[in-house]
Amino acid sequence: MRSAILAFAIGVLLLQTRGELPAPWPWLAGGLLACLPYGLRARPATRALALLGCLLLGFAWAGWRAEWRLADELGRDWEGRDVEVIGTVAGLPQDFARGTRFAFAVEERLTPDAIVPENLQLAWYRDGATAPTVQPGERWRFTVRLKRPHGGANPGGFDYEAWLLERGIRATGYVRPGPATRLDAFVWRPGHVVERLRATVRANFLAMLPEAEWPWVGILTALAVGDQQAVQGELWTVFNRSGTTHLMSISGLHVTMVAGLIGWLVGFGWRRVPALALRLPAQHAGLLAAAAGGFAYALLAGFAVPAQRTLYMLLVAVAAMLSGRLVAPSRILALALLVVLLVDPWAVLAVGFWLSFGAVGALFYIASATIGTEPGWRARVRGWGMVQWAATLATLPALLLVFQQFPLVSPLANALAIPLISFVITPLALLAALLPWQPLLALAHGLLDILMRFLFWCAAWPVWQAPAPPSWAVVVAGVGVAACLLPRGVPGRLLGACLLLPALFWPSELIPEGEARIDVLDVGQGQAVVVRTRRHLLVYDPGPQYGPDADAGQRVVVPYLRWLGAGRIDRLVVTHADSDHAGGLASLRAALPVASLFSSMPELDDELCAAGQTWTWDGVDFAVLHPLSSAYAGKVATNHLSCVLTVTAGERRMLLTADIEAADEKALIARVGTALAADVAVVAHHGAKKSSTPAFVAAVGARHALISVGYRNRFGHPRGEVVARYVENGAQIWRTDRDGALRVALAPDDVSVAGWRQERRRYWHGR
Repeated sequence: MRSAILAFAIGVLLLQTRGELPAPWPWLAGGLLACLPYGLRARPATRALALLGCLLLGFAWAGWRAEWRLADELGRDWEGRDVEVIGTVAGLPQDFARGTRFAFAVEERLTPDAIVPENLQLAWYRDGATAPTVQPGERWRFTVRLKRPHGGANPGGFDYEAWLLERGIRATGYVRPGPATRLDAFVWRPGHVVERLRATVRANFLAMLPEAEWPWVGILTALAVGDQQAVQGELWTVFNRSGTTHLMSISGLHVTMVAGLIGWLVGFGWRRVPALALRLPAQHAGLLAAAAGGFAYALLAGFAVPAQRTLYMLLVAVAAMLSGRLVAPSRILALALLVVLLVDPWAVLAVGFWLSFGAVGALFYIASATIGTEPGWRARVRGWGMVQWAATLATLPALLLVFQQFPLVSPLANALAIPLISFVITPLALLAALLPWQPLLALAHGLLDILMRFLFWCAAWPVWQAPAPPSWAVVVAGVGVAACLLPRGVPGRLLGACLLLPALFWPSELIPEGEARIDVLDVGQGQAVVVRTRRHLLVYDPGPQYGPDADAGQRVVVPYLRWLGAGRIDRLVVTHADSDHAGGLASLRAALPVASLFSSMPELDDELCAAGQTWTWDGVDFAVLHPLSSAYAGKVATNHLSCVLTVTAGERRMLLTADIEAADEKALIARVGTALAADVAVVAHHGAKKSSTPAFVAAVGARHALISVGYRNRFGHPRGEVVARYVENGAQIWRTDRDGALRVALAPDDVSVAGWRQERRRYWHGR
């Protein structure tokens, strides 16, 4: 059975790597036919064929689920059009600086013939000083403007479109200014009751502990109701560097611990009431209470995907123990895996899936080697150490693949944080949710304050960082982990340590001397470019600011540099002060050391970029063409101070123009003439009509025109006439909103461009 479930899981995983969605029915038929001979006669050959059949069934199941979910879509003709709908607020609203964001379940489409999916994610922006207020379970009549699911596509980046697909959100948008009518204060549905309860708990916490005086109340809110947005953005860096991120949101560990605590309390009391114990054994009562408690906590936490996975595992384990049969832990884990994939075939895309199943599998694995060990406190301490060692080692391959780093202090930080968070702080927060008493919540905050001081100290420790290893190295590392966790004295443990080495020490890409790799990252409506030579790295703009606590430096540029294995930035060029180009500066400088900074912003107290600056790295020439140093003397609009840079490898050149406008282009043509000629050009000002004049486009003569632009942005960039000019001059058009991150290979005798969406195409992209 376990082998069959693993084969089914592999089939599900293979489907999620497909660029196009195949019809599921041929694969379903093939899977059933392959399994049929095994049902008639079990032989090694038919068993192997049956495993292949299970793989095909997993492939077909995931394909059918994907086909069904993708069918609920926003009509392409309805993107960017006003649509009037009636529905209910289906989730916990999240406030942000400019308004509030919430899930919305559509009940009725009032606009004739509108093709609108059932589940939306909406933003309602402030109208002047008035902040919109919505509560879970309310029924509203809105006029909305929607777009199909779309997110950035970057190497090492978060796949927002996959995240939306897994949660069934098939369009995003915003509430249009104007009349919005609340039709009902509350619609009685089980999900709405839970979400309103979560909102009440969050409001109570903030009322009892105002955030201005109690800085960790957001963490307590996250632990109680799963509201991760309540945690301040900069704290996630502390949690990442200390290896405790999994503890600061509702994770599998929390659900398990809460369920175990409730089960133990019920079992403890049940044994002391003979009448109850005669009707139902105390052990069974405890198991049922644990299942009910885990289910209730998962609901209170918003029934997020990680909590769901753990709940399914818990329910399978409880059912196995209630059956009275001796079921191997590995069989329980396999059944839980099957349930998770049947309910949520997209779970394999989440790092939490691999971390949770890997950690639990490792604990079961080492538990089989410690059965029958001697009792006593020394054995318990040793057992706790083995648990920490196993969980840390088992999650190492996934952490290196997804985050390209591993905090060396993680075992120490978790040794204190896990018991304190799971057994003390979280139960106190949940008790305060049931009994809103300020001293109770203040006690939890005081204990959390002690822990946070410790975690800030841990976050200062070094972090192991390496480029993202290939998939085969991660698989080999997984085998190495299994070997390392073998009981003491069993041969092969040293070999297991050796198998970890490729993932731990995977080298960075070695760029040939005299060549450059330039990546125009997909940051939405803004710009961020990374230029690499053999031994140097330059960042040309750190990207836009998305909100008070989020920017492209934090969400896109830093993860990409970690994916590369970069430990520092040799030169950071901030072309001008506009937030769509400079918004990520603080996050980038906080995450990585910057050897030198060029900008057109005198307030930064670093070197100002000026025409005539040149340098050579590893056989690749760099030159600043604009602005003139005299431009800083007067009051000039920020766009006119944009730093223009050329990157030249042999006879091939790339031109980066930031947000220069027509007057600057005319001055450049007059001043540098043929030095503007380039094989590749980043189109100025995202394709705005004030830039890319016919004379400038002709002077550049680019074969490839790259446009960094946001999907369906409100400025209408790029303008059709600008695109037409480049096409008429023989350029191939590349766009980050369509092609994802644009990857340029600049060699002395050749140049090539590729889009990340084409290189890593997935069936949900653009759907």
